[in-house]
Amino acid sequence: MTAPPIRAGRRRVALGTAAAALLHAAGCVAPPLGATAQPPGDAPPPVPREFRAAWVATVANIDWPSRPALPVEQQRAEALAILDRAAALGLNALVLQVRPAADAIYPSPLEPWSEFLTGAQGRAPEPAWDPLAFWVEQAHRRALELHAWFNPYRARHSLARSPLAATHVALREPALVRRYGEQLWLDPGEGGAAAHTLAVVRDVVRRYDIDGVHIDDYFYPYPVTVEGVEQPFPDDTPWALYQAGGGMLSLEDWRRANVDTMVQALYRTVRELKPHVAVGISPFGLGRPDRRPAGISGFSQYDKLYADVERWCEEGWFDYLAPQLYWPIDREAQAFLVLLDYWLGVNPRRRHVWPGLFTSSVRASAGDPAGPRAWPARELLDQVALLRTRPAAGGHIHFSIAALMQDREGLATMLQMGPYAEPALAPATPWLQAPLPTQPALEADAAGVRIDGAAPARWAVWRHAGGRWRFAVQPAAERRVERRDAARIAVAGVARNGVLGPWRSIVLPGS
Repeated sequence: MTAPPIRAGRRRVALGTAAAALLHAAGCVAPPLGATAQPPGDAPPPVPREFRAAWVATVANIDWPSRPALPVEQQRAEALAILDRAAALGLNALVLQVRPAADAIYPSPLEPWSEFLTGAQGRAPEPAWDPLAFWVEQAHRRALELHAWFNPYRARHSLARSPLAATHVALREPALVRRYGEQLWLDPGEGGAAAHTLAVVRDVVRRYDIDGVHIDDYFYPYPVTVEGVEQPFPDDTPWALYQAGGGMLSLEDWRRANVDTMVQALYRTVRELKPHVAVGISPFGLGRPDRRPAGISGFSQYDKLYADVERWCEEGWFDYLAPQLYWPIDREAQAFLVLLDYWLGVNPRRRHVWPGLFTSSVRASAGDPAGPRAWPARELLDQVALLRTRPAAGGHIHFSIAALMQDREGLATMLQMGPYAEPALAPATPWLQAPLPTQPALEADAAGVRIDGAAPARWAVWRHAGGRWRFAVQPAAERRVERRDAARIAVAGVARNGVLGPWRSIVLPGS
């Protein structure tokens, strides 16, 4: 993820008031997230649906682990604290960075251990453990989805300090890697670079029970300037070979074609291996300049990162798009609602659109060096409210979990008590293939219900008490539903693609 390199607009309006006005003008205020009034019956109301996630960045120890070379038990404890906070807060997914820079936070046969985990690239943790397997298992125990986040091209971060390991791609296949500024990059113009990244993704999808594969906004790197002059990316060799082979595209179109090929192959690879695993892309939040709405301006990923996101939307080369809408609501040149509507409007295949929110802009403390540039917590609450005025925008992702762990300005508490007060399932992705759960068998007693039957991905649970239905989500391994004063309990299995199986409803003794 990267902060938007764009200046602030001139106008500022009262937060909260502006969002409320837009909600009422739209005539589609989201339903309250409390118990749903409904007469008792076999069929409960529709389940609440919203993708609520946060990125967990491992690069430069932004989120986890808090610093390199922590004892393994402390690494586990920090991971559990994040997972527990996510579940208690009301999130239903985490997007964990597993490949920060052609390295790994799991035992990989293709890339070295990350120094951000163990303190030195290539050094295995002691005692040995598999952090990704741990994250997946513990997330599923809490009914959370776990999406594996890969940086597709970065090969070394500017904050890396240890020497490259012998197994790193820059030493094993140096022809694939370029130095640009203070970082190393796999060159998208080299076919072997994309092949290596796809092999890494293929390995993870095969070996781990992840729910999603996720790539971020780093395609060709963000431009590096020296004394105000933009430096060219050093891809002369593959470009010359392309031209010598009779290639007719311009340099810019050739670069975009390189990225397109990788994105398409990534989607095809995941589909072939595990048809239920979602593929998500989180691009920079501004579309190509020739298609932007009036008044929108700023950095062009189409011209600088060579990311033709609009084409990916048209082709359906992902299952969810998380455009980084990292600006406040009233920023004129990057207006939040205008950009949201733009991405919804260039989505002919009706893939999910779950924008990224710049939650880390909320000031950490009164002495935060961000000072007046920091956002009030209210800004994020207003953005969530605005998203809910657009039914086609079925969720959002916070960058990053650190702001929620720190409860900056009480934001996590306000989300938990307000927008996230009622649990929600992620929106279903019915175009992905997954077996439909069978109808569960329920055995009632005075204290609740026992669930029998084949385990789904998780359980959707409704309790009916006091004339109202209340919703909950339970992990697949949790077979007991506590009564909690309910007269009736209804349970359905949730498939790996989020589709519900048939409900089973039962009246409890003494009701």
